[in-house]
Amino acid sequence: MANMKVRIGSLELANPVIAASGTFGYGVEFADKLDLRKIGAFATKGLSLKKRAGNPMPRICETPSGMINSIGLENVGLDAFESEKLPLIRKTGARVVANFFGETQGEYVAAAARLDAMDGVHALEMNVSCPNVEKGGIEFGSDPVLLEKLTASVRKAVRKPLIVKLSPNVADVRPLAMAVQNGGADAISAINTLKGMSINVRTREPKIRRVFGGLSGPAIRPVAVRMVYECATTVKIPIIGLGGITTVEDALEFLIAGATAVQVGTMNFVEPSICERLADELSKWCDAEGIADVNDLVGSLKLG
Repeated sequence: MANMKVRIGSLELANPVIAASGTFGYGVEFADKLDLRKIGAFATKGLSLKKRAGNPMPRICETPSGMINSIGLENVGLDAFESEKLPLIRKTGARVVANFFGETQGEYVAAAARLDAMDGVHALEMNVSCPNVEKGGIEFGSDPVLLEKLTASVRKAVRKPLIVKLSPNVADVRPLAMAVQNGGADAISAINTLKGMSINVRTREPKIRRVFGGLSGPAIRPVAVRMVYECATTVKIPIIGLGGITTVEDALEFLIAGATAVQVGTMNFVEPSICERLADELSKWCDAEGIADVNDLVGSLKLG
């Protein structure tokens, strides 16, 4: 059988398939739907120092080949995560990537330091790319100078692998990828949702209360693959690719474009066990194609 293990910094994953933040709750909600030990890891909902209520309803709507959400980073806060969620998560045996955010550099550093000290958290994913809030990191995620400074500050505060999740809502992702690498991060996640809008033509009102939201699902996959390729050809640290993955072929596109691992998001709502299925299908595909090590696929795109 092919070797399916991949590394993100010092963290070794059993396979490259990770459930994406914001689509998988705190992991325990899916524990009866799939064996969390059989996927590479899952990323938690975005966590903040204090509990957050999120945006007003309606905040989700379907679109052709996708959905728009404006949840607004609703979460239980770090105290409740540590005392209520993490003990249950540890029982699953899952690899846990704690997604986190702040409104200021100080909040980012404080949240990261607390998560770094928690038993059962294996890596950190810093969200600097949420398009659904007025203050949630996007100001850092669109400025290479600020992003490098923020990444370096958080890097000094943590010992576990640090992943930075980038936004597609920028003119050129490559300077931001370089800023993340220069700041000392172990890996990049690309991409977060694209800023979008949908209108009810009968009422002439936006379908999302805050008007705009984040577009995800298969509609954004070609954009995501392109941006993963741009990041992978710019930096040397691993890339985690995400955006509209529904099949093993979709996941393979990201790997061939340069991603070391992939995250599956919107499809968790449609098929809660998809991550386990894709991990199994990816292993079988490698065996059928004579691929001895899944890492051999990473960045194997042929040009010309």
